[in-house]
Amino acid sequence: MRSMANARDCEQVVRRIGSLTPQSQRQWGTMSVEGMLCHLADSYQIALGEREAAPAPVPMPRLMKTVALWSPMPWPQNLRTVQEVEQGGGGSAAGLFQHERVRLLRLVARFCSTTDLDEAQHPFFGRMTQADWMRWGYLHANHHLRQFSA
Repeated sequence: MRSMANARDCEQVVRRIGSLTPQSQRQWGTMSVEGMLCHLADSYQIALGEREAAPAPVPMPRLMKTVALWSPMPWPQNLRTVQEVEQGGGGSAAGLFQHERVRLLRLVARFCSTTDLDEAQHPFFGRMTQADWMRWGYLHANHHLRQFSA
C-alpha cells in the first residue's frame, strides 16, 4: 500500500505537485489549485504538530480510520473537512500559486522525513501511529491531486 514512508511514493507526490500549473482545473469541489495546495499544506502542519484542529464528532472513529486508511477504495469526492484547514473557513488564505506550491513541497519533504508523528491527533481519527500518518499523508495528497488531474 502506498505510503509517505516509502521514498518512491514521496517522490511521486512531489512530481505530481510539480506537474500542477496555475491553470490546473478542478474536477470536483470548489477549491482553486492555490487553495488546494494551501489546504494540503495546512493539513500536513496538523500532522507535524504545527497547527491545531479540534476533534470532529465522528461515529466510530477507529473503524472510520481503518476503512479510510487501509481499505483499497479511493476516497469519495466532496468530503467535508474540518474548519481549521477549510479554504474560505479557518484555513490559511491561499496566496500566489508558486508560493503555495513551494510551501507545500517544503512541508511534504519534512513530513516524509519525520519519524515521530505519534503525538499528533487527527481531527477525525484521533490518535494515529506513524504508519497511519504516513498512509494518510499519501492518501490525502493523492485525493486532492486526482481532484486536479495530477
